[in-house]
Amino acid sequence: MPKITKRTVESLSPRTTDYFVWDDEMACFGVRVMRSGIKSYVVQYRKGGRTRRSAFSRVGTMTPDDARKHARGLLASVDKGEDPVGNMSDHRRSPTVADVCERFLTQYVAVRCKRKTQIDYRHSVNGIIKPKLGAFKIVDITRPDIAKLHHDMRDIPYQANRTLSVLSKMFNLAEVWGLRTDGSNPCRHLPKYKERKRERYLTDEEFQRLGSTLSEAARDGSESMPVINCIRLLILTGARLSEIQTLKWSEVHESYLALSDSKTDARRVVLARGAADLLSRIEHVQGNPYVIPGDVEGQHWISIQRPWRRIRARANLPDLRINDLRHSFASVAVSDGESLPIVGKLLGHTQPQTTARYAHLAPNPVRVVADRVAAQIAAAMDAGDMSPQKALPAIAAE
Repeated sequence: MPKITKRTVESLSPRTTDYFVWDDEMACFGVRVMRSGIKSYVVQYRKGGRTRRSAFSRVGTMTPDDARKHARGLLASVDKGEDPVGNMSDHRRSPTVADVCERFLTQYVAVRCKRKTQIDYRHSVNGIIKPKLGAFKIVDITRPDIAKLHHDMRDIPYQANRTLSVLSKMFNLAEVWGLRTDGSNPCRHLPKYKERKRERYLTDEEFQRLGSTLSEAARDGSESMPVINCIRLLILTGARLSEIQTLKWSEVHESYLALSDSKTDARRVVLARGAADLLSRIEHVQGNPYVIPGDVEGQHWISIQRPWRRIRARANLPDLRINDLRHSFASVAVSDGESLPIVGKLLGHTQPQTTARYAHLAPNPVRVVADRVAAQIAAAMDAGDMSPQKALPAIAAE
């Protein structure tokens, strides 16, 4: 075995099969010569009863002396219990982020997530994550990579935070699938951007304006009746858009809707008299099981966003979102003195903190008492038959 030098390497010619030439100073270091004539520096050792061999550099990229030093460093790490060739092999076999994205969508999202969540996850994965990180190996992604992607989206904080959540879930699954080491999720400790919760509630005058617009659209035929019925049901039930869009006649009962599937799984929606009357007037389309039938035979209405934009513009409510109808339903209930647990039950909330966003709309009990006390004092003063000082003990007695 000759010493691997520049002259030795240059003298090696290709043969009919690949072959190795090992260094006489360091037996685990050598050169592989392929039939194609390509020459590479290699290192070889035994680990766990197996022979590990890897080509780590093309001849010409490193000098023989530099390659020998590199091989010596690799072998030194083996003496410390490491497996550098095994690690390099694992890295080569490691899937890209794009590969993991596809597995995430097919094995997790499509199986475990609701339809709306699937749409949101696919938007984040296909529209943001794959274009930005898809070409990288999943094992190479670090916290700075995720931090940069999140920072680049700082002008759209809601989408930035949703994307961070999707990435975090995907990297947790990558650990479960053995694609990354445990506890290596690069999304950990990254703070989310502050989101401004938009609160938009319809006033009585705006409710009236929207109602008039829907009636006019029904009379002049400018909008489809399924769309008009959908919006009216949203207003009268406080249900989610997806719950009304996919509502089937088999789920409609005299005093409630028995939803077989919703954001919070199966639930009942109490039907007010107005909502029940509306449902009784909606025409059944033969062969279509849905209350809000679509243009495709046997299917429900897919999207009402375009007609909704026309309707809200006609009602001079340009900033009103579909989900604001649900918030307005809740605001009326809370302002009318209903307790938050009851409102949460009406809306199908499973967590009390979700309903707590409406707490500030509830009548202030301290103000109610203060108003009652002040009214009694004012009445006594106006009557002129007693002084405020005499009235106070009577108030306290109450």
